[in-house]
Amino acid sequence: MTFQQPQATVATPIESIHKFVIAGWTGRDPQQVRKHIEELQVIGVKPPSTVPVFYEVFPSLMTTATEIGVVGLQTSGEVEFVLLKTSEGLFVTVGSDHTDRWLEATSVHHSKQVCAKPASARAWPLSAVIPQWDQLILRSYSVLNGRRRLYQEGCVTGMLAPEDLIARYERSGGDFSPGTAMSCGTLALRDGMEFGERFELEDPVCGLILRHSYRIKAIEIAS
Repeated sequence: MTFQQPQATVATPIESIHKFVIAGWTGRDPQQVRKHIEELQVIGVKPPSTVPVFYEVFPSLMTTATEIGVVGLQTSGEVEFVLLKTSEGLFVTVGSDHTDRWLEATSVHHSKQVCAKPASARAWPLSAVIPQWDQLILRSYSVLNGRRRLYQEGCVTGMLAPEDLIARYERSGGDFSPGTAMSCGTLALRDGMEFGERFELEDPVCGLILRHSYRIKAIEIAS
């Protein structure tokens, strides 16, 4: 993974991440959190007992690959900003919390563990975007029959701010030490759940965008 800084680019291997946390139900607006919970209840997902929820998964799931493998057709991704802490400080990138929706109805934590989590190979120092943080925009797109369609869009104000998320994680007993990555929750869907394969994080103040896209290779479920 490459971290883009104002005056230099520092190459940091993704293998340096030794802990990966997926934060769920991280919305600032309780009504939007409820909407997302209801979206998942439609497919049988039990509501959480408390929010936000922090699911630790294997760090090897985080990838900058442009293709991931899944089992079956009931999987989908959602755009999220991703925080990364290194010995050089905090960085932010954009990623997709790709999840097995069939398994999610049984166990959210297990459903997070069985899918790779694609992320951009580029990131920004968090300090460079914190002054305009609430103006950053997340988007994801789906491609159906060759046509790109907006799947999600909204400001990062939809989610708890980075320092708030980190503080809540540490109050829950977590340790956000160097080598930790956290995928920080998603936006409500525009029209219902499907596969969003392109995603981006835009800083309209500086005119910069982090992007990534990926394909799915689905293995048929053996009968």
